[in-house]
Amino acid sequence: MIALPPELLTLFSAELWQVFAVFLRVSALVSVLPAFGESSIPMRVRFGVAAAFSMIIAPATPPAPAVADPVQFAALAGIEALAGLAMGLGIRLFAMALQVAGMIAAQATSLSQLLGGAVSEPTPAMGHLLTMAGLTLAVMAGLHVRAAEFLIRSYTLFPVGELPAAASLTQWGVAQVGRMFALAFGLAAPFVILSLIYNLALGAINRAMPQLMVAFVGAPLITFGGMALLLVATPVILSVWLDALMAFFQDPVGARP
Repeated sequence: MIALPPELLTLFSAELWQVFAVFLRVSALVSVLPAFGESSIPMRVRFGVAAAFSMIIAPATPPAPAVADPVQFAALAGIEALAGLAMGLGIRLFAMALQVAGMIAAQATSLSQLLGGAVSEPTPAMGHLLTMAGLTLAVMAGLHVRAAEFLIRSYTLFPVGELPAAASLTQWGVAQVGRMFALAFGLAAPFVILSLIYNLALGAINRAMPQLMVAFVGAPLITFGGMALLLVATPVILSVWLDALMAFFQDPVGARP
């Protein structure tokens, strides 16, 4: 075999350790990243995506500290995985916002049972449609590029080998969950308003004509109105959602839905 100089071996080992340290954070983020970390994506594909991200962002990241024993290695691996998982969950909440918005819209328009079991998770058809459309739009808008930039900037928020403060991380996580629900309700607001107007009108008609079975007369109306509103409002909903997602990539600490 060809003998390599010791200096080259040392440099090669340092580069490999740098890539592996980056891979620890990247793999945790990719495991929950929308579109790339879905359960329907094969594990080998997700592993390849994580490896590709690691090779791309490794040259732009600060050097990883050297470890001397297995305890230090376990601590570094746990810290990097925690940082990547926290950032990945922050992005994942935006996909969950579309699911929650679809659930609210489906419940408001009496469409919650329509094709509710067509997917692996019990998601109404509206939620499934909005989620798939939103993820497709995000990928077309450069989700992978934004994720790579986000990973590079993450080393400013979470330095290598430094455990995040539990209080700050908890406060940030609770704030992100609150923003997710606020965003979801805002996206589903047209359907809630339609449901409110429908029920008020139905109540007035029922008081005026008690003998009329208004529920049977109004059920097709709310179903048609919900589907028509979904057709008209989906482009606006996805546009607002994409703007909120990109705002999070630009400012993950102070982004607002």
